[in-house]
Amino acid sequence: MRPQSVPVVGALSSAQPEHADALRYVARQPILNLDGTVHAYELLFRSGPDSVFRGDGDLATRTMFDNTVFFGMETLTGGLPAFVNCTLEALTGNLVEVLPPSLTVLEILETVEPTPPLIEACRRLKSQGFRLALDDFIWKPRFLPLVELADYIKVDFTLSGREERKHLLRQIHPHPVALLAEKIETPEENALARAEGFTLFQGYYFCHPTLLKNHKIPVTGRSHLELLKLLQDQPFDLLRVSQLVKSDAALTYRLLRLVNSPLFAVRQEVSSIRAAILAVGEAAFRQIATLAIASEFTAGQPTELMRMALVRARFCELAADHCALDPTEQYLLGMFSLLPAMLRIPMSTIVPSLPLRQEISDALLGTTNPERCPLGWMEAWEQADWARCDSMALGAGVDSSCLSRCAKEALDWANSTLYAAA
Repeated sequence: MRPQSVPVVGALSSAQPEHADALRYVARQPILNLDGTVHAYELLFRSGPDSVFRGDGDLATRTMFDNTVFFGMETLTGGLPAFVNCTLEALTGNLVEVLPPSLTVLEILETVEPTPPLIEACRRLKSQGFRLALDDFIWKPRFLPLVELADYIKVDFTLSGREERKHLLRQIHPHPVALLAEKIETPEENALARAEGFTLFQGYYFCHPTLLKNHKIPVTGRSHLELLKLLQDQPFDLLRVSQLVKSDAALTYRLLRLVNSPLFAVRQEVSSIRAAILAVGEAAFRQIATLAIASEFTAGQPTELMRMALVRARFCELAADHCALDPTEQYLLGMFSLLPAMLRIPMSTIVPSLPLRQEISDALLGTTNPERCPLGWMEAWEQADWARCDSMALGAGVDSSCLSRCAKEALDWANSTLYAAA
């Protein structure tokens, strides 16, 4: 038994676009605010296998808009604002007007010059409800008219130094814009950006926290890992599993909430662990218990970390059928790939405690093997590394569009799961 899907605003219609596999070149990256919640997503796009090499930005933009309209902005971002890169053609023509203004932040690329036609187009788009962001911004006096219209200014931390950023902040201080630091990949960079006055952050720093030396897996964590080991047995020991779950009040609460949520559509309320297992079946219970345990591991951390773990787990499970791999093992591999971020413990310390075959353990430690192929593809997809996605799919003998559909389904499933769990 698999979880029942929960309706998502803007869900896909039954019709398919003429080139349905075009979505394989759409990824998203989270933009977090000061408290670690997701403020928006940037949609990262490539129109086809070779357009990235041709540098055909207008074609990429047009095709992205086509996909966004068809699939629905809400589906791609969960109803949060979307930052989309816009060429001069997209801004001065009517291309962007097919997007929902209330959900769209138009990113003006650093290569776009602030000509009078562009300034006029930006004023018109602002009057329609669109927000504007200046991408990879470096201060130059001629950009002042755009600064006066902008809602966001994005600064690439890999391309700017402290003094350069100080100068930029002094110049734009009189203007009410939100400062967004992008390419933030470490806790140290995040702390520096906060100290400099940035309030929004783009990058995967929350997946690479400072690891604690000589830190041990907590007692509750060890019991959760023991439970995960038991859940892999076919069939598992119902009595022992029930005892372990009941020994942890927080885990019991989370698990029963999930079982009774719309996600699983159980007809009558479930009030015991044994009844929960019988109601949803062993296969679904494994996923519920894994989700509940992951929720415990990520307590107090950005929700996006949990979302990424769910997307990875579900994607690896779905992709397993296309890669001749075990779906249950792949689900755990995807989920466990973010354990260092969840527990702040190095993977090398965690792996010996995990209930996994040697090949799966090796994959978690970074070894390139067949078992790691789905996870590696998903990591490349998260970074919009399209060339690596293509290369890994080719090496595994899998159609990239097939993996793209798995990614889309995993994203929808993760959103639905978090919605129901909330």
